[in-house]
Amino acid sequence: MRRTPFVITAASLALLLPAAAHATVPTAGAAARPAQATPAHATPAPPTFSSAGGRYERPVSLTLRAARGTTIRYTLDGSTPTRADRVFVPGRPLRLTKDTNVTAVAFRGGRASVPVSAGYLVKSREKPLARLVVMSDVHIGDHEKNDKKYESFFDTIGSVFPEPDAILSNGDMINDNGDGRGGDHRIVSEIFRANLERKGMDDTQVLLSNGNHDASLADIRAHYPRAWFPDSGGGYYESNVRGLHLFTVNTETYQSDPAQRAWLKKRLAELTADPANARTPILVQGHRPAPGTAMDGQQASNPQLTKDLAAHPQVIYFSGHSHLNINDERSVHQRDFTAVNDGSMSYVEMDHGYQAITETGLADRFEAPTAQALFVEVYRDRTEIARVNMAADKHDIYTGGKWSADWQPPYASAGTLSGPAWTVRLKGNSPQQIKDAFTYTDARRNKTAPRFTARHPLALTGGGRALRVRQARDDQMVHHYRVDVENARTGTKLLSSKVLSEYYFMPRPNSLDIPLPAMKKGARYVARVRAVDAQGNTSRETTLRFAG
Repeated sequence: MRRTPFVITAASLALLLPAAAHATVPTAGAAARPAQATPAHATPAPPTFSSAGGRYERPVSLTLRAARGTTIRYTLDGSTPTRADRVFVPGRPLRLTKDTNVTAVAFRGGRASVPVSAGYLVKSREKPLARLVVMSDVHIGDHEKNDKKYESFFDTIGSVFPEPDAILSNGDMINDNGDGRGGDHRIVSEIFRANLERKGMDDTQVLLSNGNHDASLADIRAHYPRAWFPDSGGGYYESNVRGLHLFTVNTETYQSDPAQRAWLKKRLAELTADPANARTPILVQGHRPAPGTAMDGQQASNPQLTKDLAAHPQVIYFSGHSHLNINDERSVHQRDFTAVNDGSMSYVEMDHGYQAITETGLADRFEAPTAQALFVEVYRDRTEIARVNMAADKHDIYTGGKWSADWQPPYASAGTLSGPAWTVRLKGNSPQQIKDAFTYTDARRNKTAPRFTARHPLALTGGGRALRVRQARDDQMVHHYRVDVENARTGTKLLSSKVLSEYYFMPRPNSLDIPLPAMKKGARYVARVRAVDAQGNTSRETTLRFAG
C-alpha cells in the first residue's frame, strides 16, 4: 500500500520544545534510537510512534517510545494525557482496529513533555469506487504566507489518499471583497499545481466552485486550467469522477438563475429515474449551505436549492462558506438528502454567542486559526466521510491584538481526526424508504448529556483569579460551559458566560482556566457550571463556594 506518513516531524516537535531539546527529537515512525536517560531537571522529550499516522488497510500495532527513566501515558479520545491516564507498557503495543487519535506524553518526576498526537484511519482492503478530498475557503492571497502551509496540507492529503481521484475546492479560493483581487487566482493555481506535481498526483481531477470572495467567473476561467472549471458560462457544470456524477452549482446566482435550476433538476430527474442509480450517490458541491440543513441552517442561502434537491435522497451536498468547524456533529444533516459542511482551509468558526479564553481574558471570540477538510470514500453500499485536521494547534487568532490566521507549519496536529467518520447509506427501494433509513436526522439526534467525572471538577487557581473547570466527558464532544459566578449573599452576578470548551484544538486541554473579575475581599461567592454538548444536552450542575 502506498502511503505517506502524517507530518509529525522533528521540526514540528522542535517548535514546542526548549532549545536544548531541539537536536534530539526523532521523527514519529522513524527507526528508534537507543534510549537515553533524561536528566532529572530536564523537560522530557516527547514520545515517538513506531507507525506514523495515516490511512491503513489493516489494524495498526503501535509502539510508543521515550527516553529511559520516563513514563509514557496516552489517550485515545483526543484529550491531553495526565498522570491519571493509562501507562504504555513496553512490549505491549497498542492495537488500533478503528479510526483513532493517539496522544502521548512522557512524564519524569514533576515534568512532562509536550503532547504528541497522530490520527489513524483504519480500513479494510476493500477498494472504494472513488476517493475525493473536499475543501473550501482557502483564501489564498500570496505565496509568502501560503507556500509552506500548502506543502504541509498536501502532505496531509497524501498521507490519507496518495493520489485522490478528485480534489474539490468548494469556493472562496481567494479573498476578494470587490477590491480587484481577481488576479490572486493565479497564485492559487500556481500553489495547487506545484503541490500536485510534487506529490505525484498526476491523475487527480481538481474541480472548483464559485464563492462570494472569488471576484468574477472570468477571473476564475482566466487563471486555472479549463479542466478545473469547465462551466458553460454560468459557473455551473457536471463532471464524472470514476463513474460518479458530480454537479458543481453556482450558489452566488442559483436563486435568481432559472437556467441553472432547470439544468440541475433535469439532470437529477434523468439520473434518478434509472433504477440502476437508486442506491448510487450523486455528489453536488456548492459554496453556500442550503437552508434547513447542516449546522442548523447557519449562514445558509438559496432556499430553492433545498427545494430542488429534496426529491433526490441520493444527493450528498457539500458546502463551505460558513467556516463552521466539522468537529460539530451538526455538520452532517439528513432529511430529504444528505448535507455536509466541509469546514475551512483558512480558519474555522464556532457558533456566535460564546466566549473563548484568550491571553487577555474572556473574549467574544468565535474564530480559531485551524484548518480542516473532508476525505470522502465512495463504496458500492456506502459513502464514508472522514474529518481531518490540516492544522489544529492551539493558537489565538489574534496576535498582539491583530488578526492572524496565517500560523505557519510545521503543525503538531496535522492529520489528526476532527471526529469519527460519517457513513451515508442509501437503503430502500423508493425515495421515501431511503429517507426513512437516514441516520443523521433531527429526530435521531444524540440525547446523551455530558457528565463531570473528576472528583473535584471546579477549583480556584492563579491566586484565586481564575476558575479552573476540569473538562466534562461526552459521547461526542462538550461544546461549551455555562458558567455563573455570583455573590452568595446578595445574588449579584460576578460572571455569567457561555465558555467554549476548545474542542476544535488537538489535543483538547483537560481543564479550562476561566478568568474571574475582581472580587470583594472577604465576600462569599458560589460558582455554578454546566457542560453542554453540540446538541444542547446539558450536564448536572456542579458548584464551588469560595471567598474573595
